[in-house]
Amino acid sequence: MGLDSPAMEIKRGEKVRLEYEIKVKGGEVIESSKKSGAIVYEHGAGKMLPGLEKRLEGMAIGTEQRGVIPAAEAFGTEETLPTSELPRGAFPKGEVLEPGRAFEAKGPQGQPVTFKVVKAGDDKVTVRFLHPLMGKDLEFWVKVLMIDDPQSRKRAAVAPPPHPVDMVDAELEEDKR
Repeated sequence: MGLDSPAMEIKRGEKVRLEYEIKVKGGEVIESSKKSGAIVYEHGAGKMLPGLEKRLEGMAIGTEQRGVIPAAEAFGTEETLPTSELPRGAFPKGEVLEPGRAFEAKGPQGQPVTFKVVKAGDDKVTVRFLHPLMGKDLEFWVKVLMIDDPQSRKRAAVAPPPHPVDMVDAELEEDKR
């Protein structure tokens, strides 16, 4: 692939490399390329937060952007999250399973999981798993490092920083006047 001019802009189907930081608005850092390295993703493939991907559309190589992703655009609203069915036997006997009742449990790796009852039948309980950051605005910072367009076979990237010039020991001659 040839190196193209840095005027390329992010669009659907392209591979993009970013430096980034995402944090809860006014709070803790959730993810950062300082910890995990730059991220590479396919734009439009649904692997990125929808609210962030929308803001990346049209950004050019080397550009940076800061902003806020409203909670509804970050992890959706409760109504937009998918539902799952659990066997009624997964709940303690005699537990009242009313729609809207929230439960906390441990996920497969021991992480806390919150879910709400949507509907309770005799054998199955429909629940909605809630993202722990749902309802929170996110702050972001991104810098576009590379755009690779597999369709046109063009790639644009930020030039790497220059290598330090080899240091040469130089002795100053004394002025012998």
